[in-house]
Amino acid sequence: MATVDDVRRQFRNPPPEGRPMMRWWWFGPSIERDEIDRELAAMAAAGLGGAEVSFVYPMGPVTAPFGSPKLLELVGHAARTARSLGLRFDVTLGSGWSYGGPHVGTEHAARQLHWDRREIGSAAYDVPIVAAWPGDEFVAAFVGDGGLCAPSSYVEVPVRDGVIEVPAGGQPREVLIATSRVTGQNVKRAAAGAEGHTLDHYSAAAAAAHIKHVAEPLLLAAGAELLGSVFCDSLEVYKGDWTPGIFEEFAKRRGYDLRPRLYELFVDRGEWRQLRIDFGRTLSELYEDNFLKVFQQWAAGHGVPFRIQSYGEPPATMSSYRFADMFEGEGWGWTRIPETRWASSAANIYGRSVVSAEVWTWVHSPSFRATPLDLQGEAHEHFLSGVNQLIGHGWPYSPSNGPGLGWIFYAAGALDDRNPWWPVATDLFASLHRLSWLLQQGTPVRPVKIYIPASDAYADSGVDEPNNLYRVVRRLIPESIPRTIREAGLDYDLIDDDAIAVVDPADVPLIVVPEGTTTPPETRHWLDAVVASGGQVVTDPAEHLPAAPITPPPGIGVVHRRLDDGDFYFVANTGAEPRTLTFDEPMDHWTAQEPVITLTLHPYESAVLSPTAATATVASTDQLAESLQGNWSVAFDNNIRAVTLPHRWEDDPALATYSGSATYEVELQLERTDGKVFLDFGPGEPVAPDSEPYLPSNSYRALITPPVGVAAEVYLNDTPCGTLWAPPYRVDLTDAARVGTNVLRIVVHNTAANALSTDQHLLETAADVTAQYGRRFDLQHIDHAADYLNSGLLAVPTIIRTS
Repeated sequence: MATVDDVRRQFRNPPPEGRPMMRWWWFGPSIERDEIDRELAAMAAAGLGGAEVSFVYPMGPVTAPFGSPKLLELVGHAARTARSLGLRFDVTLGSGWSYGGPHVGTEHAARQLHWDRREIGSAAYDVPIVAAWPGDEFVAAFVGDGGLCAPSSYVEVPVRDGVIEVPAGGQPREVLIATSRVTGQNVKRAAAGAEGHTLDHYSAAAAAAHIKHVAEPLLLAAGAELLGSVFCDSLEVYKGDWTPGIFEEFAKRRGYDLRPRLYELFVDRGEWRQLRIDFGRTLSELYEDNFLKVFQQWAAGHGVPFRIQSYGEPPATMSSYRFADMFEGEGWGWTRIPETRWASSAANIYGRSVVSAEVWTWVHSPSFRATPLDLQGEAHEHFLSGVNQLIGHGWPYSPSNGPGLGWIFYAAGALDDRNPWWPVATDLFASLHRLSWLLQQGTPVRPVKIYIPASDAYADSGVDEPNNLYRVVRRLIPESIPRTIREAGLDYDLIDDDAIAVVDPADVPLIVVPEGTTTPPETRHWLDAVVASGGQVVTDPAEHLPAAPITPPPGIGVVHRRLDDGDFYFVANTGAEPRTLTFDEPMDHWTAQEPVITLTLHPYESAVLSPTAATATVASTDQLAESLQGNWSVAFDNNIRAVTLPHRWEDDPALATYSGSATYEVELQLERTDGKVFLDFGPGEPVAPDSEPYLPSNSYRALITPPVGVAAEVYLNDTPCGTLWAPPYRVDLTDAARVGTNVLRIVVHNTAANALSTDQHLLETAADVTAQYGRRFDLQHIDHAADYLNSGLLAVPTIIRTS
């Protein structure tokens, strides 16, 4: 049994489960055994839980082409080394994304239905069927009376001996010719040797071919007994809406013939809306049956879990996840519906206690700009969206002896030991580990369901969102619905037409069905059962929400989880201003280990709480002792000089491109050491959301200029007192303080972005590999590496005494 006392006790020093992992990009592949060993050891030393290997484009001379015996031997070596270090080791079953490669011929490649639309006169036409591209296959032709867009219906045109025979008729008329074409999409960001078509995700034969040529060799090379999971990234098979044999599959699954009404996929005629719903549903089922189930069952045969980000194109439903073993999302935004919520809802409904997320995908672009506070803030957003296992995006493999900063992924953070702030990484990852493990305990309390309008999404998929069910659904559900629920201190699950089969309507007190939603008959019956059981079915949750156990102020997110004998709450401030919560009854604050009736969360700070019968105590009164404006010195390596605080490195031309560490030192006098002694750097300064206008909306950053840029280690009298990277920028000096003269030392670390801004080697490397292998990537925002940097000791600290 998981009790509150047991979980609270383990929270301080949890077991290894839940440690953050890293996606480990292998460029080229250009890999050496010694560097594999060094990087895995660095991951383990930082407190990471493992690595997920991803094979991507070259960044140097290719030494082990994808699929080669040498590469497979190195995969095995990495797996064995990871095991020896206590790390989990996962492998992506392909290169780049989506699955595909040179083994995928036109018979197994992703396909789309292409339409040729012509206006003709009354004469008969014989139109030879000509394949414009290899793999083109004629599907059907139709003719309708009237000019362009005028026909109310169409009839199929006969085809004989490779000729479309359009009979004579009235004029004007319109002819529609449907052709199945290979989409032409190749594997994105492919490693050398992995180039080729993306595969048809509706074809079991295509899946089997990929398993034979790619997945099976990788799994066997790593060793099934050494793998934590095999992985499939998000579905990005653009415009893939066709597969051979779909006419037979449609008739079998939907009970009527698609062929004579095929034109309704293209023009709004007849019962086109229902036909498109049925067609989209068929594509979803084919993806489940011929891709998901095939890979899951193959992996299960080796005793390895299959993990997937099941959203995008093809049109995966939320419930499609149920055919995999491990569910993963990505994307932050706790008051919205990110992909993480697609995954965490499926995990809760289908009984998976762990749900992972690709986190830090676009964190504070460009690479090396991300600070530990950025990582913490975005991680909290994922926790608030139901995630409890972080897989960082990511760790770029980079030779230690390379010029400049080395290799980076084209987008996302470079989250490895090349960051000057890495000395605080152990504390950062330990903090995230504690929260991840904690949020794996018990079950989530989500009293509200939001119905996914899948039928409308199938019918309304447009040119910009073909077959991307998740994106269309997110557009169809008003943003006010999830925001209203979350800002009230409550949580929700998404639910779709498949999930109602496993959710008891009596367990649904409130479900929100967006206004105007189309619901299938089975779902309508289930909704009626919700009402009959005492639940509510509403279009707007605002006036119907139950009372929340914690009513948060703006910007505070709440996660409520239930254990066998009680509840606990994870609360996080997602903004740049302090916020104070007030509770009706005392709460046990797990970190402070004391009961509280009010709690102030500093910017991007979190806390764990549980109800308690104890009486909340009144906090001690802070007493300002002194502002440490004394005789400070700063040392860059062996260069020691006097300095006046605040000290921003970028203000000195000699330091503007410096990435590394500096040691600040000052003497302070303490007349007494009773009570608590704290070093406080102040709250930092909020910045406007648009202050870095080049950033895309999905690039997370903490909206604060910190008083310490960007992380620090604090020593008093050579005793380590703590690390700083996030508000409150305060360290407890009590145990190291002594009466009289004390020596305070603060080692400040910045980011590698300063050095990145002048790293010509990286630009030259990108140009060289592009010239040799073609344009497989663009370095994102690299020209903004020097923008808005703040390094150094940016505030005058103070000594705070409490009695």
